[in-house]
Amino acid sequence: MTGPGDHPLVAAVKPLADAMGAELVGPDEARADDVVLAWEGRDVVAVRLPQLSESLDHILAAMERRHGMPLAELDRKAKQEAVRLLEARGAFSVRHGVETVAGALGVSRFTVYNYLNRENAAKSG
Repeated sequence: MTGPGDHPLVAAVKPLADAMGAELVGPDEARADDVVLAWEGRDVVAVRLPQLSESLDHILAAMERRHGMPLAELDRKAKQEAVRLLEARGAFSVRHGVETVAGALGVSRFTVYNYLNRENAAKSG
């Protein structure tokens, strides 16, 4: 991105963009599906949002960094908590979301569904 890199708006939104796996580009490079952000009436930066499947990969990688280990190495309780957090973030609305999460956790799809069912039963019971 050229030019606006040192603008205060870019500095403010960069941590959010990084957390989402988004890309910041110059407003002149914006595509139709990018979100252009303006400051005092002047376009400063465009945010290129990732595809949903890329977002899930980004979320899983961030969870691994937070835990300091591959998700597959977590204990059962931590894996259940991870599934709960991923459900809250919409991970299972993505096509092949259950399969992707199961692979990252080193469990079967059946196990992920069991974790989801257990969580939903606890909410309703």
